[in-house]
Order: sequence, then structure tokens, then C-alpha cells
Amino acid sequence: MEVITSLDNKLIKRLAKLKDKKYRDLEDIFLIETEHLIEEAYRCGMLEMVLVLENEDINLDVKKVYVTKNILNKLSSLNSNIKYIGIARKFIPKGYGNRLILLDNLQDPGNLGTIIRSAAAFNIDTIILGNNCVDLYNDKVIRASEGMIFHVDCLRKDLTSLIIELKNNNYMMIGTDVNEGKVLNTFKFPLKFAIIIGNEGNGISLEIKNLVDKNIYIPMNKKTESLNASIAASIIMYEMSKVDYD
Repeated sequence: MEVITSLDNKLIKRLAKLKDKKYRDLEDIFLIETEHLIEEAYRCGMLEMVLVLENEDINLDVKKVYVTKNILNKLSSLNSNIKYIGIARKFIPKGYGNRLILLDNLQDPGNLGTIIRSAAAFNIDTIILGNNCVDLYNDKVIRASEGMIFHVDCLRKDLTSLIIELKNNNYMMIGTDVNEGKVLNTFKFPLKFAIIIGNEGNGISLEIKNLVDKNIYIPMNKKTESLNASIAASIIMYEMSKVDYD
């Protein structure tokens, strides 16, 4: 069994660059850690290769490259004893679908990962990140999604032009506003809609807010000013999944 031992190995130096978004975008591949995430990528046909700790193995029919512990530590973003790092290819979304989540300047990778996980649970067709959002392939996003990143179509677009396109194709743009919104559990969702989730601190930008058709809000105890973006998005998606569409 051949084992790569040098950090100066051409493949290892190439993979190390994938910690940088610029190189992930250039290569259209990204690193994944933990056996669970690697297996999810494999099941979805997106796993290209696995780096395996020498003297270990993984029962997957995919290219395996055996490496030393110091190489895994070099590539890992975790502070734990890992045996595998996967290399997955970025996915190509199939299309928009009818039930969309639009993210406007969402910055926290944990929030994005949680929203992806909830979207998979509550039958959202597509998540669309605005150009100012956190990178979809950030390692914290991938881990927070618990593997659901491989099951939900996600893409990045300029939201202003996209919303105009969607509105011309009979999608309803739904924002969140306590003062002007309708109580969430009384709202009748149409067949084609996009729920817009704004920035963690500032909410939906004014430019995007001006393109909203209807607003909803989640009634809360008056002691609470607002909810975390991913929690609010998850509650909205849950309520959406319970109701009939027009």
C-alpha cells in the first residue's frame, strides 16, 4: 500500500488550497470531514476521492489515497482524531422548483447549515443565496447541514434580478415584518413562492424589501425582540409544510 507522507506532495498542496473559497470556486470541489458526511456524499454520487489514514480503511467504492496523520491534520478543520477526509464535487442544481428560500446577506455558516437541514425536512425545492451571503461550501456550513447539503438544490444569484425574474413567472415574494405582516399560521401559501430570510442583525435589505409582495410574522412573547435567523426560517418552513396551497 502506497502512503503519501510529504506535505509537499502535489496532490496534498492542491487540496490544502481548498480551504480558500477562491480555489473551491476554481476547482469546483470541496473538502468534507466526518464519516457520516463522507457517506452522504457517496450515496448522492458526489464523492470523488477519500484520503484515508494509513493502516485504516473505509468501505466505499471510490478512489482512496492513503496518507499519514500529519497530512490529515494539515487538511482538517477539526480538532479531533480523524481518519478520513473526503473530496466532493460541487453539485449542479436542477432548477428552481416552486417552493424557494432566498437568503439576503446571511453571514453565519451555522445558520446557513441549519436552514439547509430544515429545508430538506420541510420539502423546500431550492435555496438561493444572494451574492453577499456566506460561502455554501464553508466547512461549518457543511457540518451544520448534517449532510443535507447533498439533498437540497442550492445556488447563488443576484437577488434583485432574480426576484424580478421570479415575479414575472408568478412567484409570490414573502418577507417577514412584525408591523406589516400577517400571522404565520393564518397565511395561505400560493403554489409558487419564495420566502426571503434577511441578515442576522439587519434583516432584509431595503432594496429587497421593496420587492416583497406579502409579509408574515411569527407571534412571540413580548419579552423577545427577535429570533435567530435559522430558527425563524425553520418555523416558517414547518408552518408552510402543514398548510394547503392555493
